[in-house]
Amino acid sequence: MVDRELGDKIPTFGEAKPAGGQGVGVTNLSAFRGRGGRRSAMEIFAIIAVAVVVVGGAEVLIRVFEVPQFVLPPPSSIAVALVTDFQFIFPHLIHTLVELFSGYAIGASVGLILAAVITQFPFAEKIIAPYILMLVTTPMLALVPLLILNFGFGYTPRIIAVALASGPMVMINAATGFRRVDLAKIALARSFGASTLQIFLKIRVPMALPMIIVGLMIGAIFGLLTAVGAEMVGGGFGLGNRLTTFSSMIRMPQFFAVILILSTLGILIYVTFFLIGKKWAGWEA
Repeated sequence: MVDRELGDKIPTFGEAKPAGGQGVGVTNLSAFRGRGGRRSAMEIFAIIAVAVVVVGGAEVLIRVFEVPQFVLPPPSSIAVALVTDFQFIFPHLIHTLVELFSGYAIGASVGLILAAVITQFPFAEKIIAPYILMLVTTPMLALVPLLILNFGFGYTPRIIAVALASGPMVMINAATGFRRVDLAKIALARSFGASTLQIFLKIRVPMALPMIIVGLMIGAIFGLLTAVGAEMVGGGFGLGNRLTTFSSMIRMPQFFAVILILSTLGILIYVTFFLIGKKWAGWEA
């Protein structure tokens, strides 16, 4: 008989994938899948056309109604500020990326390890789960002043905040993926003498890849938001610091230029993990 301990111990965010249906993964967003041919070219043209209409319409409306620049600058002013002031913004972008990559690497690594541990050892889950839920439900920005008080205004408190924000997201999604493996496959592997480690590496990990990639993507986005928020709370560098500085000086074109950079970073994060999911977990689609 199949071991009951192999059942799902962690609550999932949805039911198991029905036969012939679609599961959870970054490859489910069909609007971004390349189909080739005339249809793909039309979709690209439509996206560009909508962008032109939105940006152009905003430019015209702001100038027609003479909206003050300190309230809402026109897109042309934002573009000019992005080009002319990018040399001053770029060093702060590097600081933000260092915080994001360092904290995310730590948080994602710990999250994956904890997901593997609680999947294989149900007793460990009972001990760790309350603390993970506490981290998920606690806004990390509320801890930034305390971290700054203990570690100063350098990289350390920001990296810790990013790790605490991204790690639980990676852990929850990875653990959910590990638990959603077909028990019949595990029972068959055990009947052929496969060890627990072999089952985990050869069955659980490959089958959980879609959820793991989703967790990594969500963790990276949460990490970026936390890094920017931590920079706004304290410290003299980073894109978050530029946001507070430009807003206090009423330099709104530069302010929205930084917002545009942050939006681009978020899009790059999504596209990166979408491509990773398409290559390594495209079988689920």
